[in-house]
Amino acid sequence: MAPSSKADKKAAVDAAAWMFNVVTSVGIIIVNKALMATYGFSFATTLTGLHFATTTLMTVILRWLGYIQPSHLPLPELLKFVLFANFSIVGMNVSLMWNSVGFYQIAKLSMIPVSCLLEVVLDKIRYSRDTKLSIGVVLLGVGVCTVTDVSVNTRGFIAAIIAVWSTSLQQYYVHFLQRKYSLSSFNLLGHTAPAQAGSLLLIGPFLDYWLTTKRIDQYNYNLASTIFIILSCTIAVGTNLSQFICIGRFTAVSFQVLGHMKTILVLVMGFFFFGKEGLNMQVVLGMIIAVIGMIWYGNASSKPGGKERRTHTLPTSRQPKHGGGLTDSTEHEGKV
Repeated sequence: MAPSSKADKKAAVDAAAWMFNVVTSVGIIIVNKALMATYGFSFATTLTGLHFATTTLMTVILRWLGYIQPSHLPLPELLKFVLFANFSIVGMNVSLMWNSVGFYQIAKLSMIPVSCLLEVVLDKIRYSRDTKLSIGVVLLGVGVCTVTDVSVNTRGFIAAIIAVWSTSLQQYYVHFLQRKYSLSSFNLLGHTAPAQAGSLLLIGPFLDYWLTTKRIDQYNYNLASTIFIILSCTIAVGTNLSQFICIGRFTAVSFQVLGHMKTILVLVMGFFFFGKEGLNMQVVLGMIIAVIGMIWYGNASSKPGGKERRTHTLPTSRQPKHGGGLTDSTEHEGKV
């Protein structure tokens, strides 16, 4: 295959993976908002456990049909990943409860510099000046859009630190495990989803009761709320899978930067659903700055020297290749 056609094919697959993530992520936000605001289902951690249980069912069916081939992930690696992932989910929920909306958004924005730090320290990544500046522009734009009142308290600050670092480590670890053990997104989900489902369904009801003082077994289930729960779990399968695919292809930092496009889309959709009170000059200005930063980042990071690994090769544990399995190929050379 000619280099240009190979590059075009990779770009097309990257775009498709990203659009898959955007559509499923925005879709699940809308469904969950309706589920919680309209039907009063406020059990976020337990709902996430149900999401991973549904994802586990999907991977079991695909493995049974022969689309996912056997692979290996050492137990210590699996336990570390589940620890990071669960602390991320719990930390985000607690941070949202204990912090103002403004400080919660600042904490989410800080995941980009934390992810950059992890790549610089652990993967020896080097960013060009333009790449660093473009990330700063994205942070500025999203901050202008979303940050309003900012108040900080001690326990909220601790919860935010736990949420930021655990989320950044979890997203870094997705990319790390896929490269080190040559795992496709389906394979990695097949290993991690059952452990996350079991642990979150175990602690979820107790954590949700602590956060909301409501018991999930006393929730008044009806046909409409049950349909929304099933719809949320169905979309979550795509969200979980697309996240693994995107981080595997783009790295955690690129995923975070591009991920703020979802924030912009949610704000725009909020305008269409809830009217002009959700849109003002500050939000419009922030959107414009953020989009400019994202375009700049894509251009700067793709140039030679924009984002490179410095003479560091990650050891890989190659799995035997089988024909007929579902894979999502990634190309990891000097540029990442």
